[in-house]
Amino acid sequence: MFKTSVILVLFTVMLAGACGRASPPEDETRAAGAEMELVEARRIWDHAPHNAFTDLLRHEERWWCVFREGQGHVSPDGALRVLSSTDGEAWESAALIRSHVADLRDPKLTVTPGGRLMLSAAGALHQPIRHTHQSYVWFSEDGRQWSEAVPVADPGYWLWRLTWHKEACYGVAYECGKGQNTRLYRSLDGRHFETRVESLYDLDGPSEASLVFEPDDTARCLLRRDPAHGLLGTARPPYEHWQWRDVGRRIGGPGLLCLPDGRLLAAVRLYDGITRTSLGWLDRDTGRLRECLKLPSGGDTSYAGLAWHDGLLWVSYYSSHEEKTAIYLAKVKVQ
Repeated sequence: MFKTSVILVLFTVMLAGACGRASPPEDETRAAGAEMELVEARRIWDHAPHNAFTDLLRHEERWWCVFREGQGHVSPDGALRVLSSTDGEAWESAALIRSHVADLRDPKLTVTPGGRLMLSAAGALHQPIRHTHQSYVWFSEDGRQWSEAVPVADPGYWLWRLTWHKEACYGVAYECGKGQNTRLYRSLDGRHFETRVESLYDLDGPSEASLVFEPDDTARCLLRRDPAHGLLGTARPPYEHWQWRDVGRRIGGPGLLCLPDGRLLAAVRLYDGITRTSLGWLDRDTGRLRECLKLPSGGDTSYAGLAWHDGLLWVSYYSSHEEKTAIYLAKVKVQ
């Protein structure tokens, strides 16, 4: 009888434990069940031999998409093409920004607190002396006429993406060449950047990074490393001390967006099996990235721009799965 009672108690405990594991907290259940549906994906530009490295922004009732044009993935003629559209269907060229001293690469768009469009990119210098790369910014009132290039950050550091938060502009830059350091920069005017963190992360080849700031001022950073896995960083103001978690995958071209409901969405290039551009969810607690939707893509691909508008996720990206590298725009329904 005693043995039978013990067995029954043990079985009850095991069953309760199993039920506990099968019933995670409500937030985890919601994240695990959240899915995405591709509404459409279509090519919007392919005029240059190589069209790549995009970003997307909605500003003053217009869409803006920027990317690099050139003869190849790496070529001395890299220029920045700016497209504009009122409806996301018909696109027109608004500007083409060139440099006589550098191959312009990886353009990104943001809006200053004063309402001006701000474009950032890095230049691979044609005649490097002390450094190979210089980061630049440009400003525009209408997206068609742009200022002269303004050099920013330290020479030799690639300021990859800029994000405005509470009247200040933040960005992570990585050291070009043999170094592997990253720095966090901050600016109050978008022209003069100070180093907020001298060495943000410096192990296993860190490079491209995307920042978002949550409503409670928490900063999240999705950081690429090669060939190691990417990292998700978290910090509180004044953003000097960061905690890093392995996302569990090797990633490229990281894009990060905090949705209105608070979920963290990432757009990345994934390398396991077939190279592709994919969307996925990031878990704040574990840092893990869960792939949810593969966009029509392959080969030379990724570098997505993300925007949330009228209940849909809009994604610009480039891919070479159809004849040549071209610019694509996808609309995604997020449940």
